[in-house]
Amino acid sequence: MEAEVLHADGRPLLGQLAPVHGGTAVTLRSARLGLVAERDASGAALLGRLLRIGLLRLAEQHTDGEFVFTVTGTPAPGGGWVLQPAGTSLRYGAITALGLLRAPEPEQRQVLAGQTGDDLVGKLAKRLDEITGLGDAALVCWAAAEAGHGELPHALERLRELDRPGLPVDVVSAAWVVSALVAARQHADVEQHLGAARVRLLAARGAVAYPHTTGGAPWHRAHVGSFADQVYPIQALARLHGSADDPEALATAETVAGVICGAQGAAGQWWWHYDSRTGGVVEGYPVYSVHQHAMAPMALLDLADAGGTSHIDAICRGLGWMTSRPETGADLVLDEPPITWRKVARGDKRKLVRGLRAASTRVRPGMRVPMLDRLYRPGPVDHECRPYELGWLLLTWLS
Repeated sequence: MEAEVLHADGRPLLGQLAPVHGGTAVTLRSARLGLVAERDASGAALLGRLLRIGLLRLAEQHTDGEFVFTVTGTPAPGGGWVLQPAGTSLRYGAITALGLLRAPEPEQRQVLAGQTGDDLVGKLAKRLDEITGLGDAALVCWAAAEAGHGELPHALERLRELDRPGLPVDVVSAAWVVSALVAARQHADVEQHLGAARVRLLAARGAVAYPHTTGGAPWHRAHVGSFADQVYPIQALARLHGSADDPEALATAETVAGVICGAQGAAGQWWWHYDSRTGGVVEGYPVYSVHQHAMAPMALLDLADAGGTSHIDAICRGLGWMTSRPETGADLVLDEPPITWRKVARGDKRKLVRGLRAASTRVRPGMRVPMLDRLYRPGPVDHECRPYELGWLLLTWLS
């Protein structure tokens, strides 16, 4: 069987072969895979491998209509790995749904024990009234909009109930609200809510980049924003401009994309914490696999699709880190068992480096304490994998 993913206008697209899944050869194609293949054959091959691993791992992480919170790996006495699932997560289920909706239906059914991405959205929507987090509600609403699901009006109403004007929210949730409402635009009148969400997200940016919240952070880290705090606004604002001409949104997305690309590590690392006042890196580690293979490409490719700058070379450098990095020679991508390990961190379990650098850069932007790099060298691998990492992978590369 060959399942081909086509562009919205019906044009056939270039792509990479995702190897055998469940005994069936499946070809996953998209313009984005073809774009990487034109620049970086090894990066394209890696993506084919990651997509195969992602579908296999998601099938293992799905149980009784839900997705686990995480899977951790411990070395087996005779070699190999023992994988242990833990918990469940509605948030990760919603992100996985967004990704699976882009996969061919047979692949959706193999991951979801015979059901489809639309079925998964329906199960998530049944839990809307118990959701109390704005970000979780936004993700379910976004997935319902992408699916054109009958529960979308319910999801939009619940999102309005939870989105209380004037209250500080985390920047990631603020961005997801915009992305959800942009996706819902073609199905419902969301302009009033979207207008308010747009203003909030644009106003939340610091002088250059995004902090972690729209207000209310402790003084010593009020200036610090994570990689996620940059990526999701880039994506949301790019999609906003793409849905209806919005030059201010596009310009802001361009600025923040320039920050993360300008700060990218020599080996392609997408760093972790940024100073929202200057765009400088506060602390680089951990470096997360999902940032390298999914989240950075997702935001930057959405920006290019909206008419912004193409950062394909930076995307390819980021993919290269997945297979060759200076911090460790340990493999992050395994075919047996099929899994991708979560991150490379410092040997700093108490997160002292992160805290000290947040406090010192608050007083003096750009301040470094070189001794910290010598005392807490990066290298330890977090042997963990969460479903959302693979959901964003599918959404990014099968769009």
